[in-house]
Amino acid sequence: MATILAFAGSNSATSINFQLVKYTASIIADHRLQVLNMVNYPFPMFSEDYERENGYSNSLIELRDDIKKADALLISVNEHNGNPSAYFKNLIDWLSRLERKFLLGKKVYLMATAPGKRGALGALEVSEKLLPRFGAEILETFSLPSFRDNFDPAKGILHGELNAEHREKLNTFLSKL
Repeated sequence: MATILAFAGSNSATSINFQLVKYTASIIADHRLQVLNMVNYPFPMFSEDYERENGYSNSLIELRDDIKKADALLISVNEHNGNPSAYFKNLIDWLSRLERKFLLGKKVYLMATAPGKRGALGALEVSEKLLPRFGAEILETFSLPSFRDNFDPAKGILHGELNAEHREKLNTFLSKL
């Protein structure tokens, strides 16, 4: 039984990526899950001046410690203008200042969704290349396009082929833990 930390790369109270994370976590059995709502993790924009003057927040240290305790991560990244959000990039910047290889040994199922037909593929591709720099092992990736057409909070992923792909990749990810 593995410990999985799940969160979205968004700090929006209405995050569709967080909805995808919660749904995915809800269908995982036989593992310990910790689901974080990043709305509860506000961080100032990273700057060396701020870091020098203020150090690291307790929230940042707690998040780093939660990542360390986990065997694996379930992350869904949101997209702004073809890239991961400024919030997610800022989060990575802060965590990497605490410990450069803060994802060392962490197996990751990386997902993304967006209202559009590309399903945040730009953010997914950037994140897939970025996270291994900090030690992550990306085991699977999944993009859910046209979120509002393909997802229902009560039912999950509505599109049959996308639902099957999501579950297959999730099962592959879980089998490697």
